[in-house]
Amino acid sequence: MVQVVKEPISTKGPRLSCELSIAGRYLVLVPFSDTVNVSKKIRSADERKRLVRLITSIKPSNFGVIIRTVAEGQSVTELDKDLRNLLSTWEDGMKKLAKAKGRDKVIGEMSMASSIIRDLLNESFDAITVEDELIYDQIRSYIRSIAPEKEKIVKLYNGKAKLFENFGIEKQIKSLFGQTISLPQGGYVIIEHTEALHVIDVNSGNKSNQESDQENTALKTNLVSVKEIARQLRLRDMGGIIVVDFIDMKKADNKKAIYDAMREAMKDDRSKHTVLPLTKFGLMQITRQRVRPEVNIVTKETCPSCGGTGKIQASILVADKLEKDLEHIATIQNVSNIHIGLHPYLYAYFTHGIISQRVRWFFKYFKWVRLIKDSSLPVTEYKFLDESGEEIELQVKSETE
Repeated sequence: MVQVVKEPISTKGPRLSCELSIAGRYLVLVPFSDTVNVSKKIRSADERKRLVRLITSIKPSNFGVIIRTVAEGQSVTELDKDLRNLLSTWEDGMKKLAKAKGRDKVIGEMSMASSIIRDLLNESFDAITVEDELIYDQIRSYIRSIAPEKEKIVKLYNGKAKLFENFGIEKQIKSLFGQTISLPQGGYVIIEHTEALHVIDVNSGNKSNQESDQENTALKTNLVSVKEIARQLRLRDMGGIIVVDFIDMKKADNKKAIYDAMREAMKDDRSKHTVLPLTKFGLMQITRQRVRPEVNIVTKETCPSCGGTGKIQASILVADKLEKDLEHIATIQNVSNIHIGLHPYLYAYFTHGIISQRVRWFFKYFKWVRLIKDSSLPVTEYKFLDESGEEIELQVKSETE
């Protein structure tokens, strides 16, 4: 019996292990072992001793336990409950193993939604908002079993706007598609991917020309970029070797401040990582455990208007935005006759195939959407028109209005 411990990445297959483990909320059960280990992130020596003593007293023989960071401060009742759930999962797996054939799965991970809650839920959570009823029921059922007092914070979303759009998550997801990320106080960060490593370049933009003290400007921009870089590493799940080219600074104290800030920003990153001090050339090396393929989506296509030398936003991204706007106009604004003026390039994209996207719209909204070729429009732009040719304004209201 083996366990899949790492997903396949690129040309590498999945990694298997004969050392089995089952993760719970507070503990990780390790069959065929008697060792009790504590997460290194639990710093208090007294708390580490308390947890080891407690777990040693309640665990059965021939089972090891790894005590997770979130177990810090938990009572014996909570830890014992988690341990019993893990032992029950193991016993169910052994029953399946007795009847299993080669390659059969005997123990599986819980649903993705529940596993995310298991790993991230803590006392700081005051609301969990879910759009799908099935996932809503799964999460409520799981939280009821591990933390009944938290069940009331799970809420089913019924707003008119899309969940991700309403909470600003969609904007953050779209930021993963670009190479350039703007910084809040001026400046920007460029992220490039190669086969061997990831390169991140920090730039001050026009800010350096507006301030006389370039050293201070560089320090401010670099400090702001540190938080965004740490955030992008987590969002994109970038792994392997990352080299950050910060804006040049001469003072050693400033370089150390950037190093300390990056270590602090990476402190809560759940992937194993190492941060090295800046070199004399202003480069910082970071290694981060690669668990799954990073988010590196190609979002540019060859421009049809300039002979192939330029790039435009991919059709699928433009189509995604257009369809969301169309859904709003067709259902929320309830416009009967909808015409869309768009570039011939997009026209071909939406009318391609026997069952084109336009035909799918008809069966979805029971309205025939007329597409009008308009070469005067930029390739990635479009406009909604009514039957008289007047432009339809998108009427979007926030949930708080």
